Amino acid sequence: MRNVLLDLALAASLTAGAASAMAQSTLRIGLQEDIGSLDPARSSQVVDRMVLRSLCSSLVDISTDLKFVPMLATSWSVSADGKTWTFKLRQGVKFHDDEPFNARAVKANLDRARSLPASNRKSELSSIDRVDAVDDTTVNIVLKAPDSALLATLSDRAGMMLAPKTLADDAAVQARPVCSGPYKFVQRVQNDRVVLEKFAGFWDADKYPTQKVIFLPIPDTTVRLANVRSGSLDMLERLSPSDVKSVRRDANLNFISIDGLGYYGLTFNVAANAPKALRDKRVRQAFDLAIDRDAINQVIGGGIFTPANQALPRSGQYYDTSIKTTRRDVAKAKALLKSAGFEKVDVTLSFGNNTVSNQMAQMLQAMLAEAGITLKLRPMDYAAALDAAHRGDFDVLYNGWSGRVDPDGNLHQFVTCKGNLNYGQYCNADVDKLLNEARVKSSVAERKPLYDAANKILIDENPILYLYVQPWPYVLSKKVQGFVAYPDGLIRLRGVSVKG
Repeated sequence: MRNVLLDLALAASLTAGAASAMAQSTLRIGLQEDIGSLDPARSSQVVDRMVLRSLCSSLVDISTDLKFVPMLATSWSVSADGKTWTFKLRQGVKFHDDEPFNARAVKANLDRARSLPASNRKSELSSIDRVDAVDDTTVNIVLKAPDSALLATLSDRAGMMLAPKTLADDAAVQARPVCSGPYKFVQRVQNDRVVLEKFAGFWDADKYPTQKVIFLPIPDTTVRLANVRSGSLDMLERLSPSDVKSVRRDANLNFISIDGLGYYGLTFNVAANAPKALRDKRVRQAFDLAIDRDAINQVIGGGIFTPANQALPRSGQYYDTSIKTTRRDVAKAKALLKSAGFEKVDVTLSFGNNTVSNQMAQMLQAMLAEAGITLKLRPMDYAAALDAAHRGDFDVLYNGWSGRVDPDGNLHQFVTCKGNLNYGQYCNADVDKLLNEARVKSSVAERKPLYDAANKILIDENPILYLYVQPWPYVLSKKVQGFVAYPDGLIRLRGVSVKG
């Protein structure tokens, strides 16, 4: 745990003579976890995405009202059969190494994201048959079948571009990524900081007044907030819900919160070598019945942890209103365990080691114990917890998903048999068929019945138990101006300045 004031190493990096200028030009942001990977293909954490949004521009971005807007691609069109997307690219764009951005760069990045063994983008891009560089400013993405989620996919990590000359060296990409965003990589000290500085050659550079951005992982929410109050940080992401009231009363701080697109939940390991109890859906249903989501919202969530009952956000067009949030019923939970042949169940809960997660783990432990389910708690560095999950080294995993604009992004990669984020190895042929079919339909009217049908299976089988909606609460010093929160939870620094 850090001291209330950031370690002297950061303070020492700012000379006394430069202190006044740095106060004007540097933005220091407190993150809830350490960065996992700054390779867009490998990344699997939301904090990675928060940093990558400033470092690596994507082909497409979203607006605050969730519409797709140009970024590296200035326009796009799709063929009548829905299988060929043509993107016109922004001219005059350079990577941080002065390499030109063009169609060949797009092809190189997408081909890498689809073929790299360690890529977490493979499932998202699985509909692509090939990528053709038509000319320097035109690229065709040819699909095996129509993919309604393609634009949403390309607005995130799958659409983020790295300098092609760097792609041959995977270790270098991870250690010192070279992108084309408004800020370029300077330094990363694991578990301590990521430092970026403004890229003067960025095509929209005049809209980014901040000269340097320092991202600092501080898992303890109390310490993170103390650093903002002391002036050692300028802003933080994911304020602890228990601090919302005090922040609202603090005249020196601004509180900004927005409902997200994602969720927090419990993922069950149902692989052949997982605990026998977890492979029985009745045991997973007992977990569901033993948990009081309203109590979680009030005790831990400070009223901003809206209970969740599915992967899709309530604000979206695909939310299934027929699915009701489970109400706690300990007696029924015990009966389900007994019907499955278990008087008691002993499993381990893995989770990222931060203040809110520790509170959640302890509350879940207490509630589940009343139903005969004993949780052994396994707090871990969040990146390590996800690495373990990728290896199948967990029983139950408590983690969150920041959410995506298209429903495919909240479901397909988590619950299809070969989904790249299907940590629990859940596999149901009917779910695969429904979600794969939903990908190739173009209208909400065609897609929603397919998602509804898949959701009903998932709610019955509970491979992932959805607990609450992911909120995005930020705290900013009054010196920070121009920050706008987005529902995807990413930190966009266009127009953000720090006034001394």
